[in-house]
Parts: sequence; structure tokens; C-alpha cells
Amino acid sequence: MTIKHLALRRDDTCSVCFAEVHAGAKAWWDNEARVVICESCHADFGTSTSAPQSPNEDNTTLIERDQSLPEIEPNSPTLHVDTGVAGRSASKKYERLHRAREARIDAKFGRMAGLVKFLTDDPHSITAWKKGSAGERELATSLEQRLADRAILLHDRRVPKSSANIDHVVIAESGVWVVDAKNYAGLVQLRDVGSWLREDNRLYVGRRDCTKLVDGMSWQVDAVRKALSGLDVSVSCAVCFTDAEWKLFAKPFTLKGVFVSGPIALARKISETSQLSGEQVREIAMRLSTALPAKR
Repeated sequence: MTIKHLALRRDDTCSVCFAEVHAGAKAWWDNEARVVICESCHADFGTSTSAPQSPNEDNTTLIERDQSLPEIEPNSPTLHVDTGVAGRSASKKYERLHRAREARIDAKFGRMAGLVKFLTDDPHSITAWKKGSAGERELATSLEQRLADRAILLHDRRVPKSSANIDHVVIAESGVWVVDAKNYAGLVQLRDVGSWLREDNRLYVGRRDCTKLVDGMSWQVDAVRKALSGLDVSVSCAVCFTDAEWKLFAKPFTLKGVFVSGPIALARKISETSQLSGEQVREIAMRLSTALPAKR
């Protein structure tokens, strides 16, 4: 086992939900991946020794290497693209955690439970899921409006053999885009925190180093490429901030091959090039819809 349950010696961030975990709080430490997993997220992964968001994880835990893909006939009248519902799994996660907290309050305070609920709010580790779900829905609406009939959007996709999900997959004439939606507050910046001898570019939102968001895209791209095995299709990825701030005249940027932007710039980027025909877009969408089913 590479994961240990311990009290953190310093503040850190959960590698799964990116909620802040403060020093002294109990959490799980993955010694191999060198990441923290909060107790709520670890419960979802059961006895897994590593969270799927870790960029160092062997991808066989996401999709078996010898997994065969279903044969898809593009012209079959029985097939359709299940686009899914944006933010569904995050919303369900919030409701589950919220109800569990209220049940604990009921058990502990009895008749006073109502007053305790009125005077206290859910912690950030719970409300982050609600906020994240809202961000996914906001991004889905924005992309659907701006890309219209030029792309097919798949939302909240389940990765086989894993409890992980992919927020959005966009199939457009420019290729396939894997998009992670983040509803963070703060100023988005690309900062070089290295020395004059060594460049070290990082993604910051406000005062938080959020480079892990960029690193976490690798397993998602690998999962989509595996689902597209045998097809020569360009797969790009993006982290899109739905409610963050940008400096005046600031432009989106690319870090470690990941496009970082807001919704408008992302839609513009997706529309820049044309490599696929409309029929190819539909065929790829049906294949991905089947290989990466919508979360229920």
C-alpha cells in the first residue's frame, strides 16, 4: 500500500476535488504520486491505492489496455449520441455529502439540530462540489451557444474501470477537445517562479498555485485517446475557468500542452481550424458516447 492515513503537517490541496486541506486535518497521503486525497474523496475510491487524477498513475487503472471498443455503424438508425448532463455527478456528490452532514448533526444534537443547521454552513469541502457543478453547467451552456451546430458536446463522461469522470468532451471540425471546467474565483495568471537559470512556469488563480489542474489533464487525454484507438484524430485539452478574473488585455495561454482560458476564448480556439467533416464528427461522437458513457 502506498497510501497512508495521517494528520497533515502543512496546508495542502486535495488532488481529486482541489479543496484546501489544512495542517492538522486528517487526510490520505499517496507516497508514490506525492499527492493528498481528502477523506471525502478517498471514500469514493474505496481501497484504491491512488487517485485517478494523479498524473503519475498507470493508465491501466482507468481503461484496461486490451479493452475492445464497440463496433459502430455511423448510418445505423438505432444509434444516437447520448450527450449526458453537465455537472450531474458533481451535483450528486454535493447532495450526498450535504445529506450525510445533516444526518450527523441530527444524531449529535437531537432537538437542537435545526438550530445548528441554521447557524452553520456546509464546509468548503462540500460546497466546492455544488459550485463545481454550477461551473460545468455554465460552461456547457456557453459552448453550446457559441459552437451551435459546428460541434457535438458530451458532458460528465464516465471512464470505465474507474470512479473518475471527464467534465466535457467536444468533438468539432478541429478535432476532439477534453475540457475540465473550474468555477474558481481569483486572477488567472501564468507565473514563472523559477530562477534566472531555470524557468518554472505555473498556473496561479489568485494566490493559489493551481498547476495540478494542468497536470491532471494527462489521464483524461489518455482515456479519450484509448477510446479512439485506431483513429487518426487530434486530441487537445483545456482547463476553462468560468468565473475567474483576467488582467486587462490578458490572453489565454498554453501550459504543458494544456490550453488555459475562459469560455469565450475556448470556443474561439475550438473553431480555429477544420480537419474533420461533419460526418466524421458525428461518427467520432457516437464512438466516444459509447466508450465513455454518461454518468447516471
